[in-house]
Amino acid sequence: MPKGDVMRYGPAVRRRKLGAELRRLRDLAGLTSGEAARRVGWHQSKVSRLETGRSGARPSDVVRLLDVYEVADPELRALLEALCGGGASDPEGSRRGWWYAYRDLLPPAYRDFISLESEASAASTLETTVVPGLLQTPDYARAVTRAALPDLPRPQVDTLVEVRIARQSVLRGARPLRLHAVLDEAALRREVGGPGVMAGQLRHLAEVAALPQVRLQVLPFSAGMPIGITGPFIIFSFSHITDLDVVVLDHLTSSLYLERKEDLRAYSAAFDTLRTNALTVKESLTFITKIGGGA
Repeated sequence: MPKGDVMRYGPAVRRRKLGAELRRLRDLAGLTSGEAARRVGWHQSKVSRLETGRSGARPSDVVRLLDVYEVADPELRALLEALCGGGASDPEGSRRGWWYAYRDLLPPAYRDFISLESEASAASTLETTVVPGLLQTPDYARAVTRAALPDLPRPQVDTLVEVRIARQSVLRGARPLRLHAVLDEAALRREVGGPGVMAGQLRHLAEVAALPQVRLQVLPFSAGMPIGITGPFIIFSFSHITDLDVVVLDHLTSSLYLERKEDLRAYSAAFDTLRTNALTVKESLTFITKIGGGA
């Protein structure tokens, strides 16, 4: 493991988090690992490997353990089952997320990110250069993708844009993701895709900001630099299991996952400072509309 408990790939984080929760539930059920294993017909070592994250769990494995532990909460069961899939592999097609259909194009780390995003209850994000993916228009997303991957054939660019737009369904589901985004003014001023594309993107931001589950704030240039962080980050929160909360840092060729409590506290405090120094939601909407009117 790299220094500071930094996990380079989401599946490793997910296995550890899932294992810790399975152990907690077993303890609540008053069972030893050997007793749990006997009830499902396994060797005790399999339960141990799952709880320590040394082995990946199949959704059916988790279902059997949750039945033994008498876990009835449907949302908790769904979350734990989802932690088994969406990453590099998921052998049970019935449990796969919609993104599995794009597995040949999307790297495992991106599939895992989408899996976390789809199961999180809330996300707090700072964007410094571009509009967050969950708030992008198709034209803006296409321009961003082309800039990031200039040699990618058009059909693959179109597929990546399709995936990015599909991700936005988390904002409009039965239990929508609560998104709190702080956008640096530079992300609004930077002309991506040309004047027409940018004007459409700014109009879309004003529209999506009206959703009750979306809280959008702008950090204006006049706010200076309230914290030392200069790059984007996102904090995923899970209502049923706070120990699953994770910070994701985006880099050019990979993402870093920070799961230590001290990392979560530091980035949560940084986000609080950012939102305090940013314009209010109402002021931000006025600010975005003003820029859009001049785009």
